[in-house]
Amino acid sequence: MKQLSAEEKYRQMTQTPVEKLICKLAIPTIISMLITTIYNMADTFFIGKLDSTSASGAVGIAFSLMAVIQAVGFFFGQGVGNNASRALGNHNLDYAKQLAATGFFTALGTGVLILVMGEVFLRPLTIALGSTETILPYAMDYIRIILIGAPVMTASLVLNNLLRFQGNAFYGMIGLASGGILNIILDPVFIFGLDMGISGAALATIISQAVSCLILLYQCNHAGIIHIHPRSFRPSLKNYGVIATGGLPSLLRQSIASIATICLNTAAKPYGDAAIAAMAIVSRITAFSNSAIIGFGQGFQPVCGYNYGAKLFSRVRRGFWFCVKLCTVAMVVIAAVEFSLAPQFVELFRKGDPKVIEIGALALRLQCLSLPTFGWICISNMMMQTTGKVVSASLASIARQGLFLIPVVLILPHFADLLGIQMAQPLADYITLLMIIPMQIHLLRQMRRDELAQ
Repeated sequence: MKQLSAEEKYRQMTQTPVEKLICKLAIPTIISMLITTIYNMADTFFIGKLDSTSASGAVGIAFSLMAVIQAVGFFFGQGVGNNASRALGNHNLDYAKQLAATGFFTALGTGVLILVMGEVFLRPLTIALGSTETILPYAMDYIRIILIGAPVMTASLVLNNLLRFQGNAFYGMIGLASGGILNIILDPVFIFGLDMGISGAALATIISQAVSCLILLYQCNHAGIIHIHPRSFRPSLKNYGVIATGGLPSLLRQSIASIATICLNTAAKPYGDAAIAAMAIVSRITAFSNSAIIGFGQGFQPVCGYNYGAKLFSRVRRGFWFCVKLCTVAMVVIAAVEFSLAPQFVELFRKGDPKVIEIGALALRLQCLSLPTFGWICISNMMMQTTGKVVSASLASIARQGLFLIPVVLILPHFADLLGIQMAQPLADYITLLMIIPMQIHLLRQMRRDELAQ
């Protein structure tokens, strides 16, 4: 692929027909998101072959910690990416390089801090994540190794977001795909071939993440417009403040998702390891479904950032409606397929445990009822974040898995027992949709007024 200059990239992002441009940028981001989700699902799949419900439950416990690590990475990655794309739209390349280096090296250091603190407080951390006594030894073995990969996980997310917001998602896809494929290859080798069990799954994950990080760093410095270099590192309050405005919604969204998963695990504890394992499996399946929509929205974000920075508001609005319509139709189709084959999907990850399949199939079918709402929720949130609407974006980002899910999952089981846990997420989704619709309509109308005032 031809490497474009900053001016050529600007013309491409502001003059190419919006629908064509979004689709072009979305293909690699969709693939990247699907691969990232397969990354997470691979461990669930292969660990499910160990014939241990407790081991399967351990992956669900560890997922909460990985969500925290990802929250840090997305905070810096989205914070840098959102602001860098607007800076490029304003022809300010030097400032974009400053933000990129500051975000990357700070994310790397924060990952090291997570590693040290996590290893020191491993047992209380694992219990706090919602582990039962039977799951605890498996979860500790898994988390102990996953923590070693925290620095490269956070750094990788910065690099991937930086490439994506420059409109170079194809190169980010190469880095993620390489790591994802390697993870799928190494999982069975370490888990079964070397008889390492759940520890082998964790080791495969961190090796794959390290390979991805190195490839992404190479791509960023050879294929991107913005290069990462220590001399551009400017750890000032101003730069961190700018990064925070773009990254806070992602930090809140990912952190709240982690807290929600902990609450879900805790609520499922009275119903045994089967309930924890089933809900973990359903979370991975629905995350895979949603990942395609997130990937499509990520294709929209650089288009949104460039054109918003260039004050081409009509292109931003047009791109939003195109994404919402397409994503909603796609989610209706996905929901229909998953609803029809729910037991078979759950059985892929935990064959031979009827209780897990029974609990998971119902939870998945209930989740399918709200999947079509995700298009509007996701694309609206991304547009608010990319246009710098920090308060609205932050509120929208914590609504689905925090503001509404956490209270629902804590309250509903008292009235509906296990069914309350299974229906918590779909109920929270519909409440979130009702909240975000008027917020997004307000933003669209404001853009129209700004356009008329030019």
